Amino acid sequence: MRAKVEHRVRFSVRARVIDGMARWVARPVMSLWPLTPTAVRVVPVLELVAGLRKAPAGTRTELLRIAGFVAEWVKADGVAPGLADPDAGAVLYFHGGAFIGGGIGTHRRCVSALSRTSRKPVLSVAYRQYPATHVDGSVRDGVFAYRWLLAHGYPAERIVLAGDSAGGYLSFCVALDAVAAGLPAPAGIVGISPLLDWDCTERSTHANLRRDAYLPGRRLPALYRLVAPLAGPVDPALSPVNRELAGLPPVLLQVAASEVLRCDAEVMVRRLAAAGVDATLQIWAGQVHAFPVLAGLLPEAMAALIEAGAFIQEVTTAAARELDDTAWLDDTAPELDDTARLDDTA
Repeated sequence: MRAKVEHRVRFSVRARVIDGMARWVARPVMSLWPLTPTAVRVVPVLELVAGLRKAPAGTRTELLRIAGFVAEWVKADGVAPGLADPDAGAVLYFHGGAFIGGGIGTHRRCVSALSRTSRKPVLSVAYRQYPATHVDGSVRDGVFAYRWLLAHGYPAERIVLAGDSAGGYLSFCVALDAVAAGLPAPAGIVGISPLLDWDCTERSTHANLRRDAYLPGRRLPALYRLVAPLAGPVDPALSPVNRELAGLPPVLLQVAASEVLRCDAEVMVRRLAAAGVDATLQIWAGQVHAFPVLAGLLPEAMAALIEAGAFIQEVTTAAARELDDTAWLDDTAPELDDTARLDDTA
């Protein structure tokens, strides 16, 4: 098995502008915003506003209610016919937002771009967040969404889990929990600036602790205390870097060179290699945390999503060749009528 670290050193003037805006506007807000149950209740307003924006031209969407949460099928213009097509496979996407914000609306442009570059429909999951649930509840929603795809005929070897920041955390946790539960592993995992370690020991000595233009690393312990299922010291089992990684599929990690969560990705790629898992870490200079989410605004965002899309095509094609196309049974899989279609828009 192999571990690769790739550096993307060129960046645009637009990236410089966004870095400056993040450094002088976003980071001070993130540093001062109180992480208290009362204060975080206003964060979902951003998703409400983002939800008013139309999907990118040519993108088809279909909103579904799956058990206790909502998800949205997103298919970009040019992707094979059929919004939900098991034979074509799918990407299961988890948005970022520190488990307290973000959603389908804030990430629709990024998800549409990933659909276009991967040539697959993407199921974007609005998993429950704090204060509706703690991080373990968010993970359960993600596993349920994966089970839902399997129960609806999507072969595991044609499913890739992807997400940014907190969503990158979920991508790993969902894959790990699925494998631990005896479900087939997905074809691959894409983590965009993923949070992978709640323990800040290694981050505390990393050069990026104070270099990150957007995310104040010193706030992460307070975030853990807010969204963790139990009070007290950090539970090592909640950090994907500490889990048994040997059963995972190939992984692509994309991070900004100066962001604090680069440390998490560097630790993870080493541990994946030690566990015999193929892993590629891309380090992009001049970018901000979770920069691919800025698709349509930042040229490097689209460039990163093109590479992520190529990875998704590669692993789903390779896995489909290597694995027998056999059905599986699981009594705990959701029934088909657990889903309600809410709308279908073009």
